[in-house]
Amino acid sequence: MIRSQNATSSPWHALWAMMVGFFMILVDATIVSVANPSIMASLSASYDAVLWVTSAYLLAYAVPLLVSGRLGDRFGPRNLYLLGLTVFTVASLWCGLADTIGMLVAARVVQGMGAALLTPQTLSTITRVFPAANRGMAMSVWGATAGVATLVGPLAGGILVDSLGWQWIFFVNVPIGVAGVLLAWWLVPELPTGRPRFDVLGVLLSGVGMFLIVFALQEGQAHAWTHWVWGLMALGVGFMAAFLFWQAANPRDPLIPLVIFRDRDFSLSNLGVATIGFVVTGMMVPIMFYAQAVCGLSPTRAALLTAPMAIVTSLLAPYVGRIVDRAHPRPVIGFGFSVLAIAITWLAFEMTPTTPIWRIVVPLTVTGVGMAFIWSPLAATATRNLPPQFAGSGSGVYNTTRQVGAVLGSASMAAFMTWRINDEMPPWARQSAEGAGVTDLPAGLQAPFAAAMSQALLLSGFVALFGVVAALFLLGFARRPLVEPQPLAVEDGGDEGVSPPEGERPGGVAAGGGRSRSRWRWSTAVTRRSPPTRTTTWSTSSSGRNPSPTRCPRSGTRATRAPATGTRRVRPAPVGYPAGTRSAPVSARSRSGTSRG
Repeated sequence: MIRSQNATSSPWHALWAMMVGFFMILVDATIVSVANPSIMASLSASYDAVLWVTSAYLLAYAVPLLVSGRLGDRFGPRNLYLLGLTVFTVASLWCGLADTIGMLVAARVVQGMGAALLTPQTLSTITRVFPAANRGMAMSVWGATAGVATLVGPLAGGILVDSLGWQWIFFVNVPIGVAGVLLAWWLVPELPTGRPRFDVLGVLLSGVGMFLIVFALQEGQAHAWTHWVWGLMALGVGFMAAFLFWQAANPRDPLIPLVIFRDRDFSLSNLGVATIGFVVTGMMVPIMFYAQAVCGLSPTRAALLTAPMAIVTSLLAPYVGRIVDRAHPRPVIGFGFSVLAIAITWLAFEMTPTTPIWRIVVPLTVTGVGMAFIWSPLAATATRNLPPQFAGSGSGVYNTTRQVGAVLGSASMAAFMTWRINDEMPPWARQSAEGAGVTDLPAGLQAPFAAAMSQALLLSGFVALFGVVAALFLLGFARRPLVEPQPLAVEDGGDEGVSPPEGERPGGVAAGGGRSRSRWRWSTAVTRRSPPTRTTTWSTSSSGRNPSPTRCPRSGTRATRAPATGTRRVRPAPVGYPAGTRSAPVSARSRSGTSRG
């Protein structure tokens, strides 16, 4: 009881405790990229096989995310978090002990399932334990953690591979996981649970569909894109279409309540987070192969190439949070994706056998600048307009979308890299670029291999443009208010109005004189704009006294500030006119040529 009360009274303690496990599972999504050459050499694996180590983890991570959010609602976020972190920690030990590529892939599947149980509970707990005033800052911490963890993975992996061997990128999770379990047990509160229904058919349809699509993408190049590969791809798309149809037709609790996609902020933020997941996961693979096979860098030195990127992202995160507090996050996101696309394209053109290292570091650093302007604003934009009953579903969908983007990025990059290697390198030399040969590439093969990695990296730069498009659409919706100001009294020539009910006062002021949750006029549905009319509305002044007239933007309406008590001020009507009016009827004015006030 003492532990639960302490956690409830200190939501920041609960947040930091959960960030330990959340950070660790995100690091594991990218930590393997720098170890891929060592794993290939140690286990005599091909490019396709070693990239399954990443894809299997991401696929097992993405598919159960939606149902694990519902499990958290049923059994409690704290309990699911502890279970997921325990499964992840035990599977990490299994990964380190694996002696074949098949066993390693199987262990990564179990590891991904543990991560899927853990992740949705973090956002759900933030939504439920933080007051509205602090929730935005907590979401910024969550988003910054996701961004930094994704970049720290290769750096930590390089140091561990060089000093202790590739197995230790998994062994290191064991003590951290144990510490994370103890912290969560002590600091994370037990929250009320419900009895939600589970969409078993939805889980099966989405899981089978995603697996077929990813398998076809990753294995297509190895099998020359034969008819059965395209058949698997079409079958996977069919399963996903059936999944969406079932979600729309399901009369009970669907896995994804499609109504949440009516919020354009949420929809386009999901496109943005899928894009950044694709880009970050995909770009690290060719960069690490290029650094070790062409530049001759050790895993640690190759990983250090990404250190400036991680440092810049970490340093800029709090400043980006302040910008988002003062301005709309949409232009911030657009700027970030634009910088990211330019930096990746710049880096791709620099990847040659003779390029000095500093010319690789500079565009990588600029890439970190772009990412700093993406992660936190996306997290802040995604779910803030959703009603409370959809907060859990929204966070689950958002996390799932990010992982779907990551697994598609890994699978697509595997196919694209294999295609470019087969195109650029002579047939007799392709075996030299696999297995143990990838860490000892002959000088004559470095130029074609570098060209293949450069062209593969351009795939991530091209996909980053989708984030720019999403931000441009968000900006278009930002300029249109969601709900037009509703006049409370509409009388031609009248200045009186009725104070709106408590909690519904316009002007961004909530009931009781407090600020509303949203600082900007952005919302989830656009209504048709009516022709400009001269209307009178009431709003509460900051002092709660003396009403003052204001001009409503864009509509030419005249608004009058009302006292905080919601009283109604009505001036006495001139003699000879009906009560509630201030001027003569139109016919009287036309006769006299003057208006009376």
